[in-house]
Amino acid sequence: MALEDIEIISADSMQVYRGMDVGTAKPSLADRSLVRHHLIDVAEPSEDWDVTRFVAAANSAISQVEARGHRPLLVGGTGLYVHALIDGFEIPGRWPEVAARLEESSTNELYRRLSELDPGAARKIDPGNRRRLVRALEVVIGSGRQFSSYGPGVGAFPPTEWSLAGVWLPRAVVDERAARRLEKMLQEGLVDEVRALAQRGLSRTARQALGYKEILEHVEAGVALDEVVDKIRRRTLRFARRQRMWWRRDPRVRWFGAVLDPIEILPALLVYWCNEQSCRTG
Repeated sequence: MALEDIEIISADSMQVYRGMDVGTAKPSLADRSLVRHHLIDVAEPSEDWDVTRFVAAANSAISQVEARGHRPLLVGGTGLYVHALIDGFEIPGRWPEVAARLEESSTNELYRRLSELDPGAARKIDPGNRRRLVRALEVVIGSGRQFSSYGPGVGAFPPTEWSLAGVWLPRAVVDERAARRLEKMLQEGLVDEVRALAQRGLSRTARQALGYKEILEHVEAGVALDEVVDKIRRRTLRFARRQRMWWRRDPRVRWFGAVLDPIEILPALLVYWCNEQSCRTG
């Protein structure tokens, strides 16, 4: 069974960047020639990419896909991006001057200020997530409106026209696959890729990418490679667990379990999609 009318919409926040190939495990050019992909290689690494840009670009791509009589398959990656798209989040504006001033404060101070100005937002943000703290305070200060007032946010799961499917693997298998993935990236030249990108200039957003952030410590600050690789390994496992917890909260997701390889669930997944009446699939 095959779905020949599918085009893939990437929801990965880092595959948008040209040149960030090895560390984001981008689909190969050969794969992209077999199935049309969107939102890959659409921005320079020196640019900031955020949920606002993603939603606008994704909606444009979806319109093009459907105009061809095809179906968009949203794949990956960044949970906030997916929810913002499928649930139609109201996205606040930008106040760069406010954000620049906030960057001068410590992470602890940012969390304290947000707790005072918008307790509802503070409860939903990890106290150590500096980027999200800055963004929430940027909106509160810039707009005069609480960040938490922009819709129910990621904790709400309203009805959606999208069909949502998730792949479940045993934790030990996920850990082993993550370790092999990291080793493959290092063999394929991740360090050289990061070194070249650092010379070109990386935006604040790009510099936070998993793997790139740590390798930059090696390239720019001389931290031992073994040390930063160990950081990547630990951060990857934490990230995988957070992703799993994020998506398990959403009752709209239908889960498909595999023992060793996600490819095992493909037949059941295809049947599920073909039985769904919605023209949109996520």
